[in-house]
Amino acid sequence: MFGSKKQPSTIGDQVATIIGSETAFKGTITSQGTVRIDGRHEGEITTAGDLVVGEDGNLEAQIKARSALIAGVVKGNIDVSDKLELLPTAKVYGDIKVGTLTVSEGAIFRGACNMIKEPSTEGNE
Repeated sequence: MFGSKKQPSTIGDQVATIIGSETAFKGTITSQGTVRIDGRHEGEITTAGDLVVGEDGNLEAQIKARSALIAGVVKGNIDVSDKLELLPTAKVYGDIKVGTLTVSEGAIFRGACNMIKEPSTEGNE
């Protein structure tokens, strides 16, 4: 409890913007920090930080972020320079461009995937 030395998660440590589960938003979201969507969003999301889509999150959006953690539904293309993680409840319909991709058992992904990081060849001689 107090004094715990638990390591924080790397995605969405400090949320700067939240769209709650009872909220619907249409338009463009631009942020420098972490954005969390638990409601509905239609449009575009661009953040220099991370994107978290909760289980109740439902997006029809073009997404550009550093990292993303998805547990809800996303219809649209995703461009993530670092890590994209699809949790078991995630449903993604669209093309993705990622550095690293993690897909949990049960997640649904329909689209094309482009991995933008080259694998390291160090120690593989």
